[in-house]
Amino acid sequence: MIAADVTPAFIDTADVNARLKETGYLADAATSTTTFLADRLGKPLLVEGPAGVGKTELARAIAQATGAELIRLQCYEGIDEARALYEWNHAKQILAIQAAGSRDWDATKNDIFSEEFLLARPLLTAISRTEPTVLLIDEIDKADVDIEGLLLEVLSDFAITIPEMGTVTAQRRPIVLLTSNANRELSEALKRRCLYLYIDFPDAALERQILASRVPDLPEKVATEIVRVIGVLRGLDIKKKPSVAETIDWGNTLLAMTSGEDAVKGGRLDESLIAKTLGVVLKHRPDVTTAIRELKLG
Repeated sequence: MIAADVTPAFIDTADVNARLKETGYLADAATSTTTFLADRLGKPLLVEGPAGVGKTELARAIAQATGAELIRLQCYEGIDEARALYEWNHAKQILAIQAAGSRDWDATKNDIFSEEFLLARPLLTAISRTEPTVLLIDEIDKADVDIEGLLLEVLSDFAITIPEMGTVTAQRRPIVLLTSNANRELSEALKRRCLYLYIDFPDAALERQILASRVPDLPEKVATEIVRVIGVLRGLDIKKKPSVAETIDWGNTLLAMTSGEDAVKGGRLDESLIAKTLGVVLKHRPDVTTAIRELKLG
């Protein structure tokens, strides 16, 4: 068995912070630290938090910062081994068997259960690569509990066993991130193999920085008001709280609809403008109704 290359991608936490910032991702101290440790220790990083706080974006930023290929396994209810690990190209195998004719079966069997007939899915693809790789296992909490069992060998040994071919062991370990919206409790066996990071909605100061970096033409007073109103909306009893991405969308929306400065009247975001554009940040009718009532938009 060849030992996997675990050469670190980052020098220290300051290096993580600086390189993620270059990609446009503003990380707090906890995010920089756990990202550094996941890279240095060669351990998967489980990232939990509400939808839209930047969990998936963190994986993209790490890939960009390290010059790695991002391979994503999007989880969903019913995902199985064939979609996560690998499957055999049965149609091609049947054609090969027919073409073999009366050839010895053992020789034919060895041919059709070879790499030529193997369809690698995200996990096997990431394990097999020798180039820098970031493996994102996205929304693991949406998958059935059984899929976690398939991940244990991958996350423990960075290896995948294919009964017909043997064990494929990573020659170069990928940086692995698993994300979860905490819709269900993950197994302790899975958690033990991972470092843990919880990303919550950013505080007002950090969200203003994010908005300024993503919508640089937005006047500061408008950005401040957007972040203030977003904070109020997140405090309401609504089904889907606005994400950071929706904060950015709202900034772009107000900039497109006004000169920027016109969006604020009397030091506050124009109420009529809020009412017209709530659909940018709230995506459920009852949430919009609640917001209009609580914000007293008439």
